[in-house]
Amino acid sequence: MSKHHDHDHHDHDHDHGHGHAPAKAKPHSHDHHGHDHGHGHHHHHGDPNTMGRAFAIAIVLNTAFVAIEFFYGFLANSTALMADAGHNLSDVLGLMLAWGAAILAKRAPNGRYTYGLRSSSMLAAMFNAMLLMVACGGIAWEAVQQLIHPDPVAGLTVSVVAGVGILVNGFSAWLFMAGSKDDINIRGAYLHMAADAAISLGVLVAGVIVRYSGWNWVDPAVSVLIVAFIVYSTWSLLAQSMRMMLAAVPDNVDRAEIEQFLRSRPGVTEVHDLHIWAVSTTETALTAQLVTPAGHPGDHAMDEISEELREHHAVQHSTLQIRLGATAHECCLVQPAN
Repeated sequence: MSKHHDHDHHDHDHDHGHGHAPAKAKPHSHDHHGHDHGHGHHHHHGDPNTMGRAFAIAIVLNTAFVAIEFFYGFLANSTALMADAGHNLSDVLGLMLAWGAAILAKRAPNGRYTYGLRSSSMLAAMFNAMLLMVACGGIAWEAVQQLIHPDPVAGLTVSVVAGVGILVNGFSAWLFMAGSKDDINIRGAYLHMAADAAISLGVLVAGVIVRYSGWNWVDPAVSVLIVAFIVYSTWSLLAQSMRMMLAAVPDNVDRAEIEQFLRSRPGVTEVHDLHIWAVSTTETALTAQLVTPAGHPGDHAMDEISEELREHHAVQHSTLQIRLGATAHECCLVQPAN
């Protein structure tokens, strides 16, 4: 578009976030109309109070169990039990991290943190996964030492304590099950508790075998198998949280499908500067330039696009900029989709 049109249009910035007053129109000397259709600012999965209670109950239960498990693991000379106690302790720290992030995510945006502190949930998910990996390393090390130098293990004590662990961790995992479907921060907490229940089951089985066969090496061998299971199940959480921190397109969003949808809108000939990234573990943001040579499609059409993105493409915050012709200052970071 020729330069003399730069002052012919104004930039209308509409914030349609639920629960917010509409932003006033702000004139700028650009040849476009930018529309911020931010939806879902108060969009939460599940009842936050329920999740708060879940965190509080799980932290208290697991803290008490860690002390009991380590004490009896020491008495029974079971590296599996003591290592599991250390692993449970890391889970308590992980739960505290996840709970803190869930609280911070509800903080209102301000002048410096314009999205609030939503992204803290992504940090917590990443640190949670990293903690679990470190704990796995500790368990594996203890198990190898016990395999090399096996010592007598009090199988009955191990089995009884592990049985209590199954109840504690199984109940804790159940508390987070509902919220784990849509939020990887909550899913991290859920995976921790579910993995702990699996470990306790393995330790119980090992205790029974040792009790009736005298094969002390079974205790550390089961620990190694459980570590392999935890690493396998946690890797996806770590990878997903890392991708979120690096502003990758979230796993539940199809970039190609969204680009095709935007290009198919009436009057749109090109889509430039399409960026999609995670704002938190439950919310996704999008910005894009829509080239419409025939003119601005109208606020109603823009609202329809934003609503479609929110309802069918898992994008809660969308900012759409309208251009009447090709722009010379496209974002140089954007590469064609493969």
